[in-house]
Amino acid sequence: MERQSLNELRQGFLDFFKSKGHLVVPSFSLVPENDPSILLINAGMTPLKQYFTGAKKPPSYRMATCQKCIRTLDIERVGKTDRHGTFFEMLGNFSFGDYFKKEAIAWAWEYFTKVLEIPEELLSVSVYEEDDEAYGIWKNEAGLPVGKIFRLGKEDNFWEHGTGPCGPCSEIFFDRGKDKGCQSPTCAPGCDCDRFIEVWNLVFTQFDRLESGEYVPLSTKNIDTGMGLERLACVMQGVDNLFEVDTIRKILDKVCEIAGVEYKKDDSADISIRLITDHVRSTVMMVADGIIPSNEGRGYVLRRLLRRAARHGKLLGIKGNFLHDVVRVVIGESGGAYPELVAKKDYIEKVIGIEEERFQSTVDQGLVILNSYISDILDKGGKSIGGTEIFRLHDTYGFPYELTAEIASENGIGMDKAGFDAEMNKQKDMARNAQKAGDGSQAWGGGEEEIFEDVQPSVFTGYESLSGKSRVLSAVYMNGSAEVALDRTPFYAESGGQEGDIGRIWNDSGFEMQVEGCLRTHAGVFVHKGRVLSGKASTGDEVFCEVDSKNRRNVERNHTATHILHYALREILGNHVAQAGSYVGAKRLRFDFTHFSAMTEGEINAVEELVNEKILEDAEIRIEQMGIEEARDRGATALFGEKYGDTVRVVSTGGFSMELCGGTHLAHTSSAGVFVIVSEGGVAAGVRRIEALTGKEAVDFLREKKRLVGAVSSILKSADGEAPARVEKIIKDLKTVRREMDDLRKKTARDSAPDIFANPLDVNGTKVIVSEIKGADMNSLRNLCDSARERYEDCVVLLGSGGDKVNFAAAATSKAVARGIHSGKLIGEVAKTAGGGGGGRPDMAQAGARDESKIGEALDRGLAMIKEVLS
Repeated sequence: MERQSLNELRQGFLDFFKSKGHLVVPSFSLVPENDPSILLINAGMTPLKQYFTGAKKPPSYRMATCQKCIRTLDIERVGKTDRHGTFFEMLGNFSFGDYFKKEAIAWAWEYFTKVLEIPEELLSVSVYEEDDEAYGIWKNEAGLPVGKIFRLGKEDNFWEHGTGPCGPCSEIFFDRGKDKGCQSPTCAPGCDCDRFIEVWNLVFTQFDRLESGEYVPLSTKNIDTGMGLERLACVMQGVDNLFEVDTIRKILDKVCEIAGVEYKKDDSADISIRLITDHVRSTVMMVADGIIPSNEGRGYVLRRLLRRAARHGKLLGIKGNFLHDVVRVVIGESGGAYPELVAKKDYIEKVIGIEEERFQSTVDQGLVILNSYISDILDKGGKSIGGTEIFRLHDTYGFPYELTAEIASENGIGMDKAGFDAEMNKQKDMARNAQKAGDGSQAWGGGEEEIFEDVQPSVFTGYESLSGKSRVLSAVYMNGSAEVALDRTPFYAESGGQEGDIGRIWNDSGFEMQVEGCLRTHAGVFVHKGRVLSGKASTGDEVFCEVDSKNRRNVERNHTATHILHYALREILGNHVAQAGSYVGAKRLRFDFTHFSAMTEGEINAVEELVNEKILEDAEIRIEQMGIEEARDRGATALFGEKYGDTVRVVSTGGFSMELCGGTHLAHTSSAGVFVIVSEGGVAAGVRRIEALTGKEAVDFLREKKRLVGAVSSILKSADGEAPARVEKIIKDLKTVRREMDDLRKKTARDSAPDIFANPLDVNGTKVIVSEIKGADMNSLRNLCDSARERYEDCVVLLGSGGDKVNFAAAATSKAVARGIHSGKLIGEVAKTAGGGGGGRPDMAQAGARDESKIGEALDRGLAMIKEVLS
């Protein structure tokens, strides 16, 4: 058999099955589509489940793929062995009710023996012990000797997952040679040794398992095969593990080059080398598929992988950021098969680079804190890190729980997982309560579902008309307010981020109410909520409805603008941008979107300009009803995770935007008037938010801006265009004056302070300086601490000052820290004595207090603590 590269094997497999009438499709995204059961695609057949179940018609009844997959079940083993990895590629051929065992077995044998030319004597197969059909095909049609066909039990050769479609499978094994085996005379496929490795699994889905446990034959039988590309490459390249495969070895060699180390020379270094190699492969693929580092879901998986790789780079002695260099090799090796890697090269490097930079900026400080925790625990004979401490590392320093656990494990220390979970839940509860308190969308009482559960669904007429006659289905009155359900209504109910319509409902019998909002229950009942102006309407009464047309038009301006904004963001920032939430009201719009960093001023201006260009184009907005599949085929954008029916409403804006949307919109973009971005900021990891205005609100905003600029210019006695330069000069001059004042204050402190460095106390070889410096501010205290550390190689310094504020500062050299001094703990106790608090690192800390009369007592307390530690 001829050695082939991994890339040649992938293409050869797909070409072979294309010649057998299979539709070859590109790998599906790692992000599952409409499958909340998993975070990431973890098997070749996973994206095809809808075809196997019959929920969706396949584009062909024969298909073949090479699917990107990620599994993190054994993440703790990655690097520690050369067998485990998180990213792999799965080759597979599939039949949806077309061919079955005979063809699947024949083609698998042909591919191995004729295409790859693997010697037949090195191949053997297993079948399910009761599957005489598969056994017969292997023996009589493929021609395998009986001694090469092994019947194995259900545990090894029957695929099922609870109830539903299932069936026997047949595995093809490659014999690596007796020297790789256990030397047992009974060694054969299925043995736990390394001699026989399973390369290809052919699953014959022919049964439906019922709740009773009975297996009923399926009317339509399917084929699902899976073969790990990296494992096949090991066979064809004659190497022992995936890290020796050609494309992966190039990535590994790059890691070694950056670190200046040699592979297979040091076991601990090899762990880090393999881990970085694997994790960067995974992260490149994930980022290319639109995943952004975050603290939840698949974004958390990405963050964890990136930060593990970055930390192991530090363990190898790599200084600064380095992952981007490894990223380039991954793209170079895999870009031919996955062209999106090349197309998104700059974006991938930027996302990974920013995340690495964020981690590097906190990891050193976090490691100091973690190591101090570990040191304290070991000194006290403890067994685990507390949940509060783990949470602080996670929340303040960006340490994923698993990273802390990994480092703790290396030191033989456990983790208080329950305590950490409690802290996490506490934080989530606080965030949830804050959101409820500040979110206007929570204004409804929440009982409408129960109150109107027996009412028939309403008919919405508001796309065509803003007024009309209706009949009351049910009404509830309380303290001058009313909630009224109607059989038909022009009022848009709050949904999809768009606020509900306002307006008026009345009749000739004296009933009138001011509608302040409208919502739709899960059963489809439109409930109108507002103030009763006069009378009452009862069930069955006829009423007249009128939507506030001015308010509706303002909402439509903002809703259409969000669609144009979405388009503009993707044009300026990249196709990774996806809507993550929105609010569309009459006065403003809010748009949340996925992006990895704050937008620059230039990007904000470019987006704003592009939106206004599209508004001025006076593009037509077309609204159509169509099947969900047709909408997707035409490129309509859908919200990820949103559930849609078979028929959807598609809103097309000009020729540049097409989205699935149930909201109300303008007829032409020019009716939006003008678009102004008011703010851009972060709302969560990997999620940004833009707030903007359109129409009169935008004009009013710009007018106010103009007024403010005029007022500032008047105060400065300058023209509007000269004001920024004048303000900049004033600020610069002010900074100069403040700097001169600080220098004077420092000099005054130095001059007024006694020579605190002249005769320091000596405690077992460590110089100890404890003193009160009258009138010194915190900066002066810190500077004096630094001066002390520069003067003495082994010292501890503790200073205090009174005046406008009571300040304390402490510092220690590395030698003093090694002897047990922790400035943060020291300063905390000192400040507490004077009615304050604070903390910091082992080598430097500061604190404030309230009681100036206690400074002396506090410093005495600190000196006693220092002596106790150093004695």
